[in-house]
Amino acid sequence: MPRLLLALALLLATPLSSARADGDSRLPLLGAMRSELDRTMKQLRLADYEPPYFVAYVLRDYDKHEVVAKLGSLLGSDANHERHAAVEVRVGSYQLDNSATSGEELELDPPDYEPSADAPIDANSDDALRATLWLLTDARYKQALGAYAKKRGKRATQLSEDESLPSFAREPSVKRVEPAQPITFDSSKMEARARTASARFKKFPEIFDGDVRIGAERMTRYLVNSEGGEQIAERVIWSTIVSAVARAPDGMLLQHEKAFYTASPDALPDDATLVKSIDELASEIFALSKAPTIDPYTGPAILMQQAAGVFFHEAVGHRLEGERQNDEKEGRTFKGQIGHRILPEFLSVDDDPTLRTAAGETLNGYYRVDDEGVEARPVTLIDKGVLRDYLMSRTPITGSIHSNGHGRAEGVADPMGRMANLIVRSAKKVSDAELKKMLLAEVRKQGKPFGLLIRDITGGSTNTSNYGFQAFKGQPRLVYKVDAKTGAETLVRGVEMVGTPLASISRIVATGDHDGVFNGYCGAESGFVPVSTVAPSILMTEIELQRSDRALERPPILAPPWKGKDATIGK
Repeated sequence: MPRLLLALALLLATPLSSARADGDSRLPLLGAMRSELDRTMKQLRLADYEPPYFVAYVLRDYDKHEVVAKLGSLLGSDANHERHAAVEVRVGSYQLDNSATSGEELELDPPDYEPSADAPIDANSDDALRATLWLLTDARYKQALGAYAKKRGKRATQLSEDESLPSFAREPSVKRVEPAQPITFDSSKMEARARTASARFKKFPEIFDGDVRIGAERMTRYLVNSEGGEQIAERVIWSTIVSAVARAPDGMLLQHEKAFYTASPDALPDDATLVKSIDELASEIFALSKAPTIDPYTGPAILMQQAAGVFFHEAVGHRLEGERQNDEKEGRTFKGQIGHRILPEFLSVDDDPTLRTAAGETLNGYYRVDDEGVEARPVTLIDKGVLRDYLMSRTPITGSIHSNGHGRAEGVADPMGRMANLIVRSAKKVSDAELKKMLLAEVRKQGKPFGLLIRDITGGSTNTSNYGFQAFKGQPRLVYKVDAKTGAETLVRGVEMVGTPLASISRIVATGDHDGVFNGYCGAESGFVPVSTVAPSILMTEIELQRSDRALERPPILAPPWKGKDATIGK
C-alpha cells in the first residue's frame, strides 16, 4: 500500500574505533544502550523460567522541519525532535521461540500498564534512556514468556505447517557507524520560497485549495543486540510538495500534486522551477475539469513508468514479502512457487537496497543495514519470469531460511520482509512510439474502439489476506483514451485501475526502452517505510478500470476574494 515520497544520501561506514577517536557525539547513546543490554543478558531471569536467548534494542531519533504556505502566506513553520525506543525479547531458542508463525494466535491479555516507547532527547540522558529500555524489556520479557508457554501448549495438541522451520535465523553480527548527516534547515529561506511559490495559486481561482510544503527529516537509528551487533544508521530526506484541489463542473473532486525528493537542500527546486510546476499542475487540473468521465473498461493499455512501478509494487512485490508466506491468514499467492514461472519470461525483478540512484534520481529505498541489523544486499526475486526468492527478514520460511537484508520497520513496529528498491528489468524493449503502435494493433485485434494510456498515478493499495479477494487497486491521475483509428489521445477522468495479480501480470506483452522512478512510502504492518520502484513502461493486453468514488458536490459559490465573479484560470 504505497504512498510515495523521499530521497537518501550515500552513507559510508565508519569503524566504531574510528568513530570513538573522532569524538562522535552519538556514541554515548549507543554505549548506554549496550550497557543496559549487557545488564539484561546477565541478570534478567524470572525464577523457574527461561532467560532471554536474544534481545535487541533500537532507538530511532527523528529531527523534522517543515514550512507550509498558502496563497503567499505562511501557514506553519515547525521543528520537531523526538525519539522512540523499540525492544525485542525472545525466549526459547533459535529453533523454537515465542514468535508467532503460520497464523498462530499467541496474544495475551493486555497489561494494565504499558511502558511508553518515547525516549529522552536530552544530550546527557543515559539514566532516562536506560530506564525506558529497562521498563520496555521487563514488559516484553513477561509477554515473551507467556507467548512461549502458549505456543508450546498449542504445539502439543495441534499440527503446525512447516514445523521443522526455525523460529529465528542466525545471522552474522554487524558493527557499523555511518557518518552523521546533520540538517541545517534555513527556516527564513524556506519560508520565503514557500510564500513566493504559493502566491502563484492566486493566478488560478478554480483551484480552491492548494499549498506548498518544504521539509527535511533526519532519522538516526541506533541498534544493539545480544549477538554483538552495534550500528548507527542515518537517513536524510529533503522534500518539496505542491498540491492543489479543485472541482469539475459536475462536482467531482480533483486532487493533484507534484513532489520533489532529494538528498540535500541544494538539489531542491528553485523558485522558477516551483512556479513552473504550479503552472503545470494548474494546467493539468484545468484539463481534468473539462475532461469527460469514462465508463468502466477492459482492454489493452500502456502503463507509463510510474504507473508500471506502482503496478509491480502492488501486484507482485507485496506478495513476495517473506512473512506472508508463513501466515495462514494470507492469500500466499506465490508460496511454494520457487522455481516456477510467475511472469512472462522476458521480465525479471530484483530488489536492491544498496542502489542509491537510477534513471538520474536518488532512490528512497537505499540503505546499507536493515532494521534487524543485517547487511543489505541485492536479491533476485524473479529471473526471466521464474520465481527465485522472497523479501526476507530473519523470520525463516520454507525454501528461504536466512535474511537477505530486507527486514524493515519504522517507529516501534516489529520488522518484517519488505521492499526497498524494486527494479523491473525487461528483455523485450521497444521505443515509446513502437509501444503505441503495438497498443493500437492490439486494440484493433480485439475490436475495441480505443485503448488506454496511463501517464501519471497517485499510488495504490492491495489486499494480500485470504479474507476477501486477492486484488490490487491503483489511482491514476492522468488517463488518456487512444483512438483505435487515429491514435489521438483524449484525457478522461473518474476511474481506478483494478485487477487480480495472477491474471494481470500474465497480460504483459512488451515494455518500453527506458526506465522511470517512483519514490514514496509504503504502508504495511511494520510501518511506513521509504521505497522506490524502477520500471519501464509496459503494454498489457487487458486491464480493468472501475468507476472511482464520486462525491458530486458543488464547487465554491463565490469567486475567491481576490478575484471578480467572472475570474477563470489564467486571468
